[in-house]
Amino acid sequence: MTTYGNLINGEWVVTGNTFNDINPSDTNDIIGTYSTAGEAEVKAAIDAAREAFKTWQFSTPQQRFDVLDNAGTEILARKAELGALLSREEGKTLPEGIGEVTRAGHIFKYFAGEALRAHGEVLDSVRPGVKVEITREPVGVIGLICPWNFPIAIPAWKMAPAIAFGNTVVCKPAELTPACAWALADILTRAGLPKGVLNVVFARGSVAGPLLIDGCDAISFTGSVPTGTRVRDQAVAKGKRIQAEMGGKNPVIVLDDADLNVAVNSVLNSAFFSSGHRCTASSRIIVTEGIADTFVAKLAEAAKAIKVGDSRADGVQMGPIASQEQLKIAQDAVAKAKAEGAEILSGGEDLTFGTPGYYYAPTLIDKTTPAMSINKEEVFGPVASIIRVKDLEEAIKVANDTEFGLSAGICTTSLKSAETFKRRSEAGMVMVNLPTAGVDYHVPFGGRKGSSYGPREQGAYAKEFYTIVKTAYTSA
Repeated sequence: MTTYGNLINGEWVVTGNTFNDINPSDTNDIIGTYSTAGEAEVKAAIDAAREAFKTWQFSTPQQRFDVLDNAGTEILARKAELGALLSREEGKTLPEGIGEVTRAGHIFKYFAGEALRAHGEVLDSVRPGVKVEITREPVGVIGLICPWNFPIAIPAWKMAPAIAFGNTVVCKPAELTPACAWALADILTRAGLPKGVLNVVFARGSVAGPLLIDGCDAISFTGSVPTGTRVRDQAVAKGKRIQAEMGGKNPVIVLDDADLNVAVNSVLNSAFFSSGHRCTASSRIIVTEGIADTFVAKLAEAAKAIKVGDSRADGVQMGPIASQEQLKIAQDAVAKAKAEGAEILSGGEDLTFGTPGYYYAPTLIDKTTPAMSINKEEVFGPVASIIRVKDLEEAIKVANDTEFGLSAGICTTSLKSAETFKRRSEAGMVMVNLPTAGVDYHVPFGGRKGSSYGPREQGAYAKEFYTIVKTAYTSA
């Protein structure tokens, strides 16, 4: 089997250590063998990015547009092939995999345009005969630490703005999903990107993290709260620019006046699609007492009807959990909820099919209180809990009772209730009669409290992280 190397200074570098990429739908299926980067390779990648920055920072907007547009075109042309690879590697269903790849293509197209929209300002000084220019310049070498749950979209929305604004990149993909990152790097090298502008290293986080923080000018991180907190603190201590997207314990409120079908479909999508592997997924379902029994019964019925199976099989609505480690987290969380007095309405068990995989039933838990661990700790799996409340006022209080603040939703036909919730929700993104998971690529992404740190990702707001403002004065 071919061993796939690390991209360092335009070359695919193979080392003596390797790891296998495993299909979570069939653990007997080895997708590929990847070369593990060590300290030497990570340092070489940083050095390559530093050298490439000397010229890339002065590249023209047209150069950057062409590279990003070419990459976006190839990604979209190959969306079926890459979507199948993503589904095989990460465990998303095939439609979800193709959808994610399509989003990645659109992201590259969007930031190709942003490369041409590097706006500045020219102002008159308060002093006669003096002109003031305000411009944006690239930061330098950007270290990207990416998660496994969106293995092509998240690297895309970090790489694309970094490159668009004239930075160079060292990317550390998740060890669980190397194939998508490798394919993305391969596409970008053939799109015309000069050597050293993008480097990709398949290194352990404990090896790459400290080196990236030491050697890069800025770090963009997406991942777990414990790791993100360490990365953030270490970067801040060294005076580095840091952007960290971490966890969520996202609420969705269902009021008595909600459209029942809209509410069930919104919650079902948010809680269980993509096996719950979304930081924006709804895991706390807060329901007012007038509709609670009817809504919960209908939601439990819908959860039981979700077709689970091999991620690439026809008609499958939910694939496996991505790894044995994530499966155990879900199992332990459900067991703990039961021990604390909660009631399992659906799921709560492993599933078996024709191939060995990390299959778990969509799980809905009732009879929970806000103080229970199931409502405090992120599970990052297909597990959702019901919290019953009296009215909107109590619902908002419960929704905000968390250390996180990424995404939140409400299902209601009352404009007044929706507006009240939008204003009082302590989340960075708020959805009304929509799933909490699922955001557009051209608008800012990010949260509050323990969910996020630093400037927003995506859209025009990405320039706040990937550029530095310069103010220049000129005397006539």
